[in-house]
Amino acid sequence: MTTTPRPRFSVRIGLAAASPALDGPFEGVPDHLLVPLQSWVRGVFTYTGYLQHSDARPICLRLRIPPHTDPRMREAQYVQPLAQAVGDQLLDVVDEMLCARVTTPDELQHLRHLLEDAGSAYRVNEEQDGLEERVTPAVRDAVRQTLADAAVGPAAGSAADHLAVAWQAAYGRTPDPVRAYSESIKAAEAAAHAVIQPNNAKATLGTMLGEIKNARHKFDTALSTPPTSDPVAPVEAMMRALWEGQTSRHGGQSATTPETLEAARAAVHLAATVVQWFVSGTVIRNP
Repeated sequence: MTTTPRPRFSVRIGLAAASPALDGPFEGVPDHLLVPLQSWVRGVFTYTGYLQHSDARPICLRLRIPPHTDPRMREAQYVQPLAQAVGDQLLDVVDEMLCARVTTPDELQHLRHLLEDAGSAYRVNEEQDGLEERVTPAVRDAVRQTLADAAVGPAAGSAADHLAVAWQAAYGRTPDPVRAYSESIKAAEAAAHAVIQPNNAKATLGTMLGEIKNARHKFDTALSTPPTSDPVAPVEAMMRALWEGQTSRHGGQSATTPETLEAARAAVHLAATVVQWFVSGTVIRNP
């Protein structure tokens, strides 16, 4: 399970709001991560006070990074160019170091914490042999396009605002899984409202699912389905999975179970799909 970082003090007491500019996720190597990441690279190649050029040399060669030729820098001939890399080249260095498996388990864990604490858009992959994006560019771009489409779609209501908050609560520096899930549901409700229950000012995903169940003939989708198939079933299934997957919606005699960060992130992407279906006209109300 992913650990949820602690919000900044000013945010916790209401003096400041969470800000994408401060919370991330950050692409590339932001200024606040540069020196710690460079120090990590140098530390990996340092053993009992001496720089390990034999490990650094093949990485310099593979990445086409020239060594220092100044005789005064001979002690840092191969390590120093790697530790002084910046931007995308520094990410390449870290990725190549993981591929070469020159790190100890403690150094690997230290890198994980660095990237997580800094709000980096990257993480160590499951195989521990390279970096990967926390969210693939294609998925991220798809959500951004949905936000843009929902923002200009008059029938989508506040779907774009809710989806943007949900994304930040799921992937920002201080994730809030409960809010991410709740905002995801609100985004889907806002997008679907005008199509499913336009005359119900208090419509929820729950009431909309009831409407679909009781009057399926009123709705259709752009999907091409066989005559015996139900064209509304896919969107109904997505809406139901989102609605029934929320574990913190109601209190009761048993303890309320907050959503995990993994569940909240899944909900954000599911909600983005639902929003896109309604904003794009994939789901329609029959005349």
